[in-house]
Amino acid sequence: EFQAPLEYAASHVRDLQSFWGLRLHSEEELIEAGRDQGRLIANYETLAQANTQLRTELARWEQELRIPPLPGYRAEPARVGWRDQSGWWQQIEIRKGSVHGIVVNSPVIFSGGLVGLVREVHAYSSLVDLISSPSFRVAGSVEGDNRPITYVGDNNLPFANPRGSITYVPLDIYANRSNPKVLVTSGLGGTYPPGLVIGRIVRIEATNDGIYSEGTVELDPRLNALSEVTVLVPTGADPAP
Repeated sequence: EFQAPLEYAASHVRDLQSFWGLRLHSEEELIEAGRDQGRLIANYETLAQANTQLRTELARWEQELRIPPLPGYRAEPARVGWRDQSGWWQQIEIRKGSVHGIVVNSPVIFSGGLVGLVREVHAYSSLVDLISSPSFRVAGSVEGDNRPITYVGDNNLPFANPRGSITYVPLDIYANRSNPKVLVTSGLGGTYPPGLVIGRIVRIEATNDGIYSEGTVELDPRLNALSEVTVLVPTGADPAP
């Protein structure tokens, strides 16, 4: 917490360097970038409308079938201040903390899926354990299959493509590099919403006992270079002390 001002200053300097770097681009390049951004915005608007329709339909079925609603979350965007990706742990610090409503055990996501979990909260910063960290564990499932699988981070080397491991995989699930399976969060335990992408299962082998299988999960390589993430703060959660 005492080092936070210096770390924030360095992070803001990097943001300014990026800003002035963009100012050096030619007018044609900026116009083309603006067109690309316009296409993305139009696509996101269409997806937002579809999402609103799905939420309305889900609420209607919950009311008719008297199903308890799923836990709600508030999305809080945050910039990444610094990262520590040694072989022992994989973590980042984000530039938002308790004054912004961040609480411990809040899931962190980005466009590629799950990033990790908020482990420690300070006033203006928070530490996030990445899904590539050996200390990270979550209940997942193969996309389209609701049977739970245990995912654990691995001992990843710096600058290497991140990966993790899975255990307690049902014997009838197969995957390899040429035919990978998508691993998503199962929603068990209530900490993570179901359906968040964890990674791709590229190897599954039966264990010696022949009861379950185990395998390897390739994570999104963008985890090594994230600059902005989104924290899913549970609605109604008490702010961190």
